[in-house]
Amino acid sequence: MAAAPAPPADRPVKLTASGTVPVISDVPTKDKVVFITLDDGAEKDPKFVEMLTDLKIPVTMFLTKDIIENNYGYFKPLQALGNHIQNHTVSHPQMSKISAAKQKSEICVDQATLTQQYGTAPLLFRPPFGDGANTPTLNTSVQQCGPRAIVLWRETMQIHDMQYQTADKKLKPGDIILAHFRGPSELKGETMTAMFGEMLSRIQEQGFAVARLDDYIQAPAG
Repeated sequence: MAAAPAPPADRPVKLTASGTVPVISDVPTKDKVVFITLDDGAEKDPKFVEMLTDLKIPVTMFLTKDIIENNYGYFKPLQALGNHIQNHTVSHPQMSKISAAKQKSEICVDQATLTQQYGTAPLLFRPPFGDGANTPTLNTSVQQCGPRAIVLWRETMQIHDMQYQTADKKLKPGDIILAHFRGPSELKGETMTAMFGEMLSRIQEQGFAVARLDDYIQAPAG
């Protein structure tokens, strides 16, 4: 796997401290890099921690309180590697199917829990299934709870192959890739490490490096 270039001095995604939050699926950059995001936290395979420690591949984790509360500690070694922990609700509902008050509760409680457990307030939010991402109701709920961007994706990693949103089935510079903390019961016998290795192979085949999403995002001042 090629090493990612040095982080840009001028980060292309600039977030503000207040107002409407942007919805992003990719990062505007000419660097031949993509960004890996891992959702929910269901599979807690120690070998995956070993793998990331050895490979030093950066990921961004969007964690769900009800799914991780049986083992908050699992994610701390991954965080210690420089991988940031972000908001993915309390119980993983379809956000467009619940009230504004319930949306706010889902986001704010996860925000408070992750901040308490990991010492840093999440800057980013991902709605389960990407549902409701572009609705004013969800945007307001996110603003009220603290995150400053809603993050979607361009590609999804399945067991062995990548699913693309574009007809040419090719990665583009700055694409955000979605994967999950999944184990053999949901990966037809494959392990988390095997799935992740397959994803890295698909990325490498197309000549891309994996960069750290946070290195391309300018957090609000102060």
